[in-house]
Amino acid sequence: MTRSLITTDGAPAAIGPYAQGVRVGNLIFTAGQGGLDPVTGQVVSGGIKEQTERAIENLKAVLEAGGSSLGQAVKTTVYLKDINDFAAMNAVYASYFENGSDSLPARTTVEVARLPRNLLVEIEVIAEV
Repeated sequence: MTRSLITTDGAPAAIGPYAQGVRVGNLIFTAGQGGLDPVTGQVVSGGIKEQTERAIENLKAVLEAGGSSLGQAVKTTVYLKDINDFAAMNAVYASYFENGSDSLPARTTVEVARLPRNLLVEIEVIAEV
């Protein structure tokens, strides 16, 4: 299978030895994206809702740069700093992924002790091309 890296200015640049996304065959694997502004690299102001929205917009940019979309996502993993933020994160998430749709991805959500840059949420996606 052919393997290619995905990069876009629509999402924050990688801050370490990893790619924003990798396409292998007809799948795209994204790096985790948090609520970082792609222009400034800073955490967006606000709380869990704003960070979730920015994280998904960042993922959307990576997927589109690789020739895919959120509608082609097959699996997401959500990392929350505080599981008490689940309902607020889920409300934003639901606005991007239509419930009951055939394109609804599988999802795992876990609470973690800490995220880079003290983010409240980080999300990664596997999508078809």
